[in-house]
Order: sequence, then structure tokens, then C-alpha cells
Amino acid sequence: MTKNRFAHVRAWVFDLDNTLYSPAVRLFDQIEARMNAYVGRVTGLAKDEAAHLRRDYWARYGTTLAGLMTHHDVDPEDYLIDVHDIAFDALTPDPHLAELIATLPGRRIVYTNGSAPYAAQVLKARGLDAAFDAIYGVEHAQYAPKPRAEAFDRIFALDGLDPAEAAMFEDDPRNLAAPHALGMRTVHVAPEATPAPHIHHHTDDLVGFLRSLR
Repeated sequence: MTKNRFAHVRAWVFDLDNTLYSPAVRLFDQIEARMNAYVGRVTGLAKDEAAHLRRDYWARYGTTLAGLMTHHDVDPEDYLIDVHDIAFDALTPDPHLAELIATLPGRRIVYTNGSAPYAAQVLKARGLDAAFDAIYGVEHAQYAPKPRAEAFDRIFALDGLDPAEAAMFEDDPRNLAAPHALGMRTVHVAPEATPAPHIHHHTDDLVGFLRSLR
């Protein structure tokens, strides 16, 4: 049974965007638009070229920010404040998800490649803020992004969690490779499955999956 495979878990790590809310909400579209505009301002590229470079940096470095820091000496704080200046009215509270997360045994944290202040706004809009013990953003990993192993090492050391007693929930399958290597139970949360050796479980219904663990 799936429940038995999580019996040892005492630390529950959740990604934020498109994991703790449905990708159908399209919230991240706003952030992508602001990232494209930021890339355009920094590089002087036209809109389409800036969008292409943004996607290239994301694919190569894990985040657009990491690419911009590597090639354009961008101030990460300025970038994170700018790209997360969005509207949150598309998000709605989910009391069922909040209750399920809050009753998971052990420590519950959010770890995102976005910033912690942005994550806090998302959690508040979703009614999930009281369900978590801590929020970690890319700034807590010294701006090293998932999927880099050192990013996970920094966050987990900061939190003091034991990966052997932890589970990771994430929509981007590449971000589950390092947690799997650390001995974590991995859950891919997405509309479609991506079969891979480092993914233990897939679900397109986080509420239903968490309910199955009770």
C-alpha cells in the first residue's frame, strides 16, 4: 500500500508553484511575462528573443535568475521582487488541502525556487499558511536553484531535516533527482506522469494522494 511506503516519513517537503495549486490556475503565466520583460531590459533583446533566452536559461541553469546572475551580473533581490509583483486573486483557499497537510506527522516545509516572501503570499491566498512550519526560498540556498544537489543540501542542512525520513512533492520531475539520491520518497505532482527511476509516485490529485496516506 502507498500509505506503508510513507510510514517512516517525518519531514514533508513541498514545492510551491503548480504543486500547491493547480497549474490550470495559470498563476505562473504572470511571472513568466515579468521574467521575459526583465530579461529584455537587461539584455536589450526584443520580446520573442528575450522569451527564448529566458527558457534557455531555465533549461540550462534551473532558473532564469541563475542564468542572469551567471551572464549578466543581475542583482537577485531586485529580480525576485520584480518578477513576483503579481496579482494573487486567481488563487482560492483549499481547506481540505490545508487540513491534510497540517495533520501530516512531523515537520512540514515549503521549498521553492521563488522567494520566501512570494511563497508566503501564495500560501496565504490558498489558506495554507498555518499548515507549514517553515518556508524556504531560493535566497536561503544562496541563490543556487533546484535541481542542483547543493541547493537541496543547503536547505536541508538549514532546516535540520533527515532526508532518509523525508518526502518531496514537486511538479518538475528533474527537481526530484537529487532528493531521490538523498534517500527521500519522491512524488511527482502533475497532470501527466513522467516515468523516471527517481520518481516513486505520481499524482494529478494532491488532495486525493494525501488522503490515501491517512
